[in-house]
Amino acid sequence: MRIAFLSTRINGLDGVTLEIHKWASILSELGHTIFYCAGELEELSNKILIPEMHFKHPAIALIHDKVFGQREPGDDLLKEIETYTELLYKALAEFIHANGINVIIAENILTIPMNVPLGIALTRLIKMEGIGTVAHHHDFYWERERFLNNCIPEILKECFPPHDNRIEHVVINSLAQKSLLERIGLKAEIIPNIFDFEKDISVDAQTVTKVREALHISPQEIMVLQPTRIIPRKGIEFAIELVAELRKPPVVEKLSGRKAKLVLSHPSGDEGDAYLALLVEKAAALGVPLIQAHDFFSGNENHFCLWDAYQAADLVTYPSFIEGFGNALLEAIYFHKVTVINRYPVYVKDIRPLGFDLVEMDGQVTDTVTERVVTMLNNHEKAMEMADRNFDLGKHYYSFVAMKPKLDKIIGILCSTESAN
Repeated sequence: MRIAFLSTRINGLDGVTLEIHKWASILSELGHTIFYCAGELEELSNKILIPEMHFKHPAIALIHDKVFGQREPGDDLLKEIETYTELLYKALAEFIHANGINVIIAENILTIPMNVPLGIALTRLIKMEGIGTVAHHHDFYWERERFLNNCIPEILKECFPPHDNRIEHVVINSLAQKSLLERIGLKAEIIPNIFDFEKDISVDAQTVTKVREALHISPQEIMVLQPTRIIPRKGIEFAIELVAELRKPPVVEKLSGRKAKLVLSHPSGDEGDAYLALLVEKAAALGVPLIQAHDFFSGNENHFCLWDAYQAADLVTYPSFIEGFGNALLEAIYFHKVTVINRYPVYVKDIRPLGFDLVEMDGQVTDTVTERVVTMLNNHEKAMEMADRNFDLGKHYYSFVAMKPKLDKIIGILCSTESAN
């Protein structure tokens, strides 16, 4: 089959982009031909760029700002939405026809209204073209407070996500599955975030040395990695507070004189830069060295990537308030890193019961949290025992091999529908 991934962007280190690559790898192994269509694209084969698909396109961003934060639509808003809906419908239809696409995988397009016209256009396209679609839902708009105050409730109800028997809905956690069923009566399959746990870990000591030297982190210092985008729900202030605790003289003494530095591997900007400014201010007030390294780990100029950051790190922080699942958590587990995690709802409901052993916190950095981190940093054998156990569980539950049959089944259902038509 010829399968197309559609997204607002397929580029960078955000969770949606990462999962697209994982699914594409599995589907390619299953013999399918993969295509990509988005408003921002990295170097990929079989791709087409449609600028208006991006949520940062000026006209799309303006529509977004007119829709959310008010209850009544302004003059010409609906006309503007329709204009870009028609443009996107035509562009998507041309892409599908030109490439003989059999199945669409819509990545969050029918889930969260970052691009309202795109969601409407795709809903119409599925209906008019009768094309089988996987609606891959990462986080619903009703889970984010900023989308609840809007002036297009009927459009959101109709398109985010839509009811259509040609759509197979996929969510990444059981809370979303329950919410989708209870709120709008749609059933969904759960396919959580995954990682290629079967791939051998190749630790390059020379690369680790180069990374730490470039970041001005000596072998006698502790590199704490925060491997997420810089947005408020990631709770990065907790990572700063933890590093501040680790740098207090009594704790430094316990750590044999080693001091911690915090590295931010991802960029800011998806939700503005105000949060980053607050973090920089907080770090300065607490005396925490805050290293912004997203350009360094972009894989471009310095030829270092996110995987190099994990290898060089001594500790990973993941103090999110809310996550759809937790890509960075799986990455930290894969790289055998001791990880500090805030007990966000999906972790508590779906992940923790499987037996993972992590340094947990409940919305604050307590002495107990700090003490456990110190214990793990001081006891390599105990830390590796924890990391090995987590890796084995990750491989069992969240590997490509574990999820391949589920994905094959869903595509098979849509292929059967295609054949019947």
